[in-house]
Amino acid sequence: MSFDRASDEQLVRLALDGDEAAFTDLVHRYQRRLTAFLGQIVGDIELARELCQEAFIRAWTALDRFNPSYRFSTWLFRIGHNLGIDHLRRRRLKTVALYRTDREGDEVELVVEDQTKDPLGHFENAELAEALRRAIEELRPEYRELVLLRHFAGLSYQEIAEFKDMPLGTVKNKLFRAHTVLRDALGAFS
Repeated sequence: MSFDRASDEQLVRLALDGDEAAFTDLVHRYQRRLTAFLGQIVGDIELARELCQEAFIRAWTALDRFNPSYRFSTWLFRIGHNLGIDHLRRRRLKTVALYRTDREGDEVELVVEDQTKDPLGHFENAELAEALRRAIEELRPEYRELVLLRHFAGLSYQEIAEFKDMPLGTVKNKLFRAHTVLRDALGAFS
């Protein structure tokens, strides 16, 4: 059964009433985005897939403790975030690889789309992608996380505010600052 038109909140209520298909629909809605987000945190897409599965297992087992005054996506991404951070603490990793999910659901390394046909243009775009990856890695951790949540996990400003338990204006302000830092770092490519 498909619940394409049902809201997350409706699906949570159905899942709490024992409808596993409703929870499966939530998995389908968020699996790619959560995996991509976790890939940014841990820098390993296979590990991100495992952590994503663990996040859904934890969400399923704790669903009765979900607070419906928050969005399901915010709650789920917080679970995933905590799993990723716990993993990093155990492994003491410091780097973040940039991956995204393409339309077919495959995770691919971030590549800046080639706007030119000549080899020099391709080389410049590869340089831009690498410069962007380095610039994001060099952001202050609080900025880097917001950039990842917004641009790689695809969360809205409101969802990020709920996820980080920050005022919406603070999220917008910090993302503006992060974008300014990135723009300055990539100024040579303008």
